[in-house]
Amino acid sequence: MDKNDKFWAFIPARSRSKSIKNKNLLKLRNKSLIAHAVISALSLKIIQKVVVSSDSKKYLNIAAKYGCNLMHKRPKKFAKDYTTDLEVFRDFLNFLKKEKINPPDYFIHLRPTTPIRDTKILQKGVNFFIKKNKNYTSMRSVSLMSNTSYKTMRIIKGKLCSIINNDFNLDKYNGPRDLFPETFLPNGYIDIVKTSNIKENIFHGKKVLPYIIYDFNSDIDSIEDYEYVKFKLKKKR
Repeated sequence: MDKNDKFWAFIPARSRSKSIKNKNLLKLRNKSLIAHAVISALSLKIIQKVVVSSDSKKYLNIAAKYGCNLMHKRPKKFAKDYTTDLEVFRDFLNFLKKEKINPPDYFIHLRPTTPIRDTKILQKGVNFFIKKNKNYTSMRSVSLMSNTSYKTMRIIKGKLCSIINNDFNLDKYNGPRDLFPETFLPNGYIDIVKTSNIKENIFHGKKVLPYIIYDFNSDIDSIEDYEYVKFKLKKKR
């Protein structure tokens, strides 16, 4: 990787959320989730710009207050429940093109909904990606699941069915969890995507580098998650 390769932090923060209203404005230690993401981004010296993309002027104003230096007012059509990450990033690249701003080589993707991050772990992840990036299309941070996904079930036509294929023979999956492979859950701690891939209509791609995080997973998707993260922070303090 060339020393002149550019990294920008990209923080998506739409104002709508089904699970919690204005989720990105929830506060931890007197700062909103947006603020935590911006502060984490600014802690990385390799980052040239911190971008916040939102459909809300209020959200963008909060981001600016904490040091964000490039605000992207996202169209409402790219701030819906089923809007993909790829659509958001492609819209941002189109915005840069119209503004005649050269994009970076890489985006460090920091979701506000994983607010608790350790700068050392973030930097270690960036260094890990720099060493490995030629052989991978992107990097995603993951947490080890407490119970393997091989024991996960679905309900099909009123009957329990394995998550693997359409296997209704559940005796196969009733053994101790140590008999099954470990499985991992993406946690939003730090992902890195290549701009060249986004231009080709690819986001993570087919060769994704796993970055295993052993730190506390603060991913907030529900009010219960939020209360648990607050509890953990209070206990830590």
